[in-house]
Amino acid sequence: MNRFRNLKWPLVLVCLVVGSLVYAQDYQRRYGGGRSYDERRGVPLWEKSKDFEDDVFTFVRIEYDSHNGGYGWRGRGRSKWSTDHPDADLNLSFRLKQLTSLEVDPNGKIIRLTDESLFDYPFIYIIEPGHLIFSEEEVLALRKYLNKGGFLMVDDFWGEMEWQNFYREIKRVFPDREPEEVPLDHDIFHIVYDLDQKPQIPSIHHYMNGQRTERLDAEFAHYRGIFDDDGRMMAFICHNTDLGDGWEREGVDQGYFEEYSEPFAYPLGINIVTYAMTH
Repeated sequence: MNRFRNLKWPLVLVCLVVGSLVYAQDYQRRYGGGRSYDERRGVPLWEKSKDFEDDVFTFVRIEYDSHNGGYGWRGRGRSKWSTDHPDADLNLSFRLKQLTSLEVDPNGKIIRLTDESLFDYPFIYIIEPGHLIFSEEEVLALRKYLNKGGFLMVDDFWGEMEWQNFYREIKRVFPDREPEEVPLDHDIFHIVYDLDQKPQIPSIHHYMNGQRTERLDAEFAHYRGIFDDDGRMMAFICHNTDLGDGWEREGVDQGYFEEYSEPFAYPLGINIVTYAMTH
């Protein structure tokens, strides 16, 4: 979808289908047969509508460089940007298709900020930016993208050290704008699902170890926004929380699903996408 040909989708396109957040967790049991489990991790595949071949929501993950030594340094090994991929991307895309009237690309996409196709997509996702570094070209591209109406979601980084790294990099993008704590009464927490708290979602590994947070200095979840001159939120920054694991791990543990994926990770994820597509 070309965001800059048609900046806003009518709200009717993203109205929630009547029903509750009740999902299947065992894809193999419920949907088994006829698909390659290796390719899509058991997530159903669907055809894009011929009437909306180009005008579909695509979950776009940003590939970036990091400065954390041999782990994820400029493509060597498993990079931070690929955390929870592809399960989180595929699962959220499927739930958007299942629970809303959005036309959704079943596959998602990975691009860099300097990719010429960036401006075709209204929503981009950056995960684990605690060691992220932007090139000057990426700084300019992200600034232009957000100023032109794009929306950035940032997710899954914990503690003050990782916050300071991301803060330094995003201030290179917007030296004159400050990330602001988003109040609970903001539309993004209520636009589709009505949340009564700002959820802190731990990884499933920390959950299984009885931990609600992943760092000693990450006691509370923070949801911060960066706004343009007209008050439009350009970026939504989810710090000390991990929505991506809530999407990725929905079928791993019944308790985790019921405590985090169903009541928080999916509702907030759907709210964020809906907000991005209608503001």
